[in-house]
Amino acid sequence: MQRSSYYYRLSHKDLVDDERESLKVLAVEIHTDSRGAAGARTIAGQLSQAGHNVGRYKAKNLMIEAEISSKQERKHKYKIAKKESKIAPNLLKRQFNVETKNSYWCVPLTLLWAGTQWMYLAVVMDLFKRKIVGWACSDSPDTNLTCAALRMAYESRGRPKNVIFHSDQGCHYTSLQFRQTLWRYGIKQSMSRRGNC
Repeated sequence: MQRSSYYYRLSHKDLVDDERESLKVLAVEIHTDSRGAAGARTIAGQLSQAGHNVGRYKAKNLMIEAEISSKQERKHKYKIAKKESKIAPNLLKRQFNVETKNSYWCVPLTLLWAGTQWMYLAVVMDLFKRKIVGWACSDSPDTNLTCAALRMAYESRGRPKNVIFHSDQGCHYTSLQFRQTLWRYGIKQSMSRRGNC
């Protein structure tokens, strides 16, 4: 460090930078809203979207000054089950290449950022050509969401017969309401073993 910059910093150490302090407050708010998960990249991205010229390294320094750090939750480890579900057998047996349409449907459930909030998206896919045949979106990952996606698929495909619906063992697929919907549509249920989505 040059002597001139050392003395400059020494003479200005007690001055408060209002702009930096306001950025620090915003960084703490973003961090709090994310329940402590937001890191320097996330904070920099959100501050940039709000019109502030903040890069990753500046955001990191703001976090250090505000004494906050990213706390990511550990990923949950599922025990791999050796037995099939008691609710439905595994009829698909990981044979994802099927010969005819409307023979096997699968449903992934995912979480998406929709600009202002997180939304859950349930999608029903026909494994024959990996075509999406039904979907539904909600702010809650409940049985109503998966039933709505299934209803759309059933109606859009002309109420097909002999469909096998394959899923994981999530509570929205094992619920009585969802199983009754499958029964009403004449769809047979299939489930992966726990830990084998």
